Amino acid sequence: MIITTVGIDLAKNVFAVHGVDKNGIPVLVKPKVPRTALPELIANLPPCTIGMEACSGAHYWARLFTRYGHNVRLMAPKFVSPYRLAGKAGKNDAADALAICEAVRRPHMRFVPVKDEEQQSMQCLHRTRQGFIEERTASYNRLRGLVSEFGFIAPQRTESLRRLVAEHRENLPGWVRQCIDTLLEHIDAIELKIAEYDRILATIAKQDSRSQNLMKLKGVGPTTASALVASIGTAHDFKNGRQLAAWLGLTPSQYSSGGKSRLGKITKAGDAYLRTLLVQGARSVMIGVEKKQDPFSQWVSSLINRRGYWRTAVAIAAKNARLCWASLFYGDDFRFYNK
Repeated sequence: MIITTVGIDLAKNVFAVHGVDKNGIPVLVKPKVPRTALPELIANLPPCTIGMEACSGAHYWARLFTRYGHNVRLMAPKFVSPYRLAGKAGKNDAADALAICEAVRRPHMRFVPVKDEEQQSMQCLHRTRQGFIEERTASYNRLRGLVSEFGFIAPQRTESLRRLVAEHRENLPGWVRQCIDTLLEHIDAIELKIAEYDRILATIAKQDSRSQNLMKLKGVGPTTASALVASIGTAHDFKNGRQLAAWLGLTPSQYSSGGKSRLGKITKAGDAYLRTLLVQGARSVMIGVEKKQDPFSQWVSSLINRRGYWRTAVAIAAKNARLCWASLFYGDDFRFYNK
């Protein structure tokens, strides 16, 4: 029998492989395949569809198996979970490979775009930068907690926290002053690294035509543009802009029953990093719109008055997501009309 579909449960050293024919009958069942033997095993198979969960190393394996002539599809783990036969086979690698093989054959399954090395390299820059930002926030919170133990309650703004620490530094014990100095030095070093990564991302965005087109949109800067290019490439895995906005979690959840449709809060599904960048860009657009007279600013101002600040920010972010899809999908043939 010819293998048509293969499910692979990825791991660090030992993988599970489950292959079926066109009728879904198991043909290849290998619960333990060493890492060194996996490439040879897949290379010797006839061209088929290979399903894997989008986890660590998945894009590397997808690129490798594609070179062998296979059609590789990546899926989010949450979409594979319903196909695990936990009540019958339990939770193990072989059962996971079977579930992946079953899930990838579903006609309405949603798949994750396979990233090339350039996209993953840009994503490494973004992930490292985001890690530094989180570390900086944690250090500021640690500093705020330390001074609060001595009766100094600082506001949320980091500038106010630094000012309070500088004003009352001499009133704190010696060991506390040393801790404060160390934390501030650490924060300053992190901010230098963040600035360096911002410079690198800006340079990359200026050299990429897709990012340059995205940056013509209000609320989309070099960081957001390069992150979008790194995550979705040419956006051909999405049918339209609304599908991309839904993938980013910028659309409201729907509760429908008995012919009545009710919309709730935004789903916040998908990539939280991209969603955060788009919302932050939308908030920057909203600054001072009440003093501007162009049509876009008037629309934003009226939306703030009717729906509130945060709903407006999400609406602008969702609109930018749809326009970004059109720019990436159509390339230079698309023209922005966002005056």
